[in-house]
Amino acid sequence: MDRRSFVKATAGLSGVALTAPLVDPAALFKSPRETRAPGAGPTPTAHIAFVKTRDRATGVRRAMDLLEFGPIKGKAIFLKPNFNSHHENPGSTHNDTLATLVKSLQAGGADRVTVGDRSGMGDTAGVMERKGIFQMADELGFETVVFDELDEAGWELLRPEDSHWSTGFAIARPVLEADGVIQTCCLKTHQYGGHFTMSLKNSVGLVAKQLPGDSYNYMRELHGSPYQRQMIAEINLAYGPDLVVLDGVEAFVDGGPDAGKKVDAEVVLAGTDRVAVDAVGVAILRHFGTTLEVSQGRIFEQEQIARAVELGLGVDRPEKIELVTDDPASRDYAGRIREMLLA
Repeated sequence: MDRRSFVKATAGLSGVALTAPLVDPAALFKSPRETRAPGAGPTPTAHIAFVKTRDRATGVRRAMDLLEFGPIKGKAIFLKPNFNSHHENPGSTHNDTLATLVKSLQAGGADRVTVGDRSGMGDTAGVMERKGIFQMADELGFETVVFDELDEAGWELLRPEDSHWSTGFAIARPVLEADGVIQTCCLKTHQYGGHFTMSLKNSVGLVAKQLPGDSYNYMRELHGSPYQRQMIAEINLAYGPDLVVLDGVEAFVDGGPDAGKKVDAEVVLAGTDRVAVDAVGVAILRHFGTTLEVSQGRIFEQEQIARAVELGLGVDRPEKIELVTDDPASRDYAGRIREMLLA
């Protein structure tokens, strides 16, 4: 199988919070074809755009501008949201975040944008209908795919070496066959064994619950395993994103994934390194006070993150994460989060 990867390499910087990029971002993001394959080893430095905001649309645009994302002209882009349930953000992707991403991709010259997912807490088509996604698709001109409705040919069975999955897992082909993959995730804890759900765990929605004509339940295996958090990381070997946008304007610091204790975290993050995005996200949860599971130990000892590092999916320590900002409020906030990240 052609496991297409679109993770872009970045050049090293000094490891401090920035008020503006110290390098030309265009040098960091040259082309979706200039990529590092998942599992290739730790990246030298991960640049994470950090925008303090209460306005999702503004935050997404500013974060993408900080990274100078692109080019995508003429490419078919798959956009993976969090449609695990219909619940309002951070239970699921906010429609403003999704719409802003779609418009930005279209303005960047994408030939086609496809939005798809598999819900874990309800019928996917019903979740998307309830959230108004099909109507949005008609209005904005993007395509949709409901993974539950894919036939057998719509899935690719993968068996990574040294995986905790007993028989491997099946990934939706529309993701593997896209020219580029964008992921947008929420900022929240997860009370059913994941501990937190951000970019790494958002990939669970790409995996089949059951293949057509096969009774084996991949989600039952995942949620019943003592290695659930390691298995979450292992899913991410299947693909690499061009961009991850984390909507942390609001966050669950307890409970989750559909409902929980909500705080105004007032941040949008963007980057290409899922390990770095999730590590910064965990630091933000800790900043506001969160669950024992998410609070204990060093951030890079969290099992999702530690396993992702073992697999070479991103940076291998917090010192390699650059928080890139463009205004004083974001810089001050990022400085506090960086202290938490390095603790």
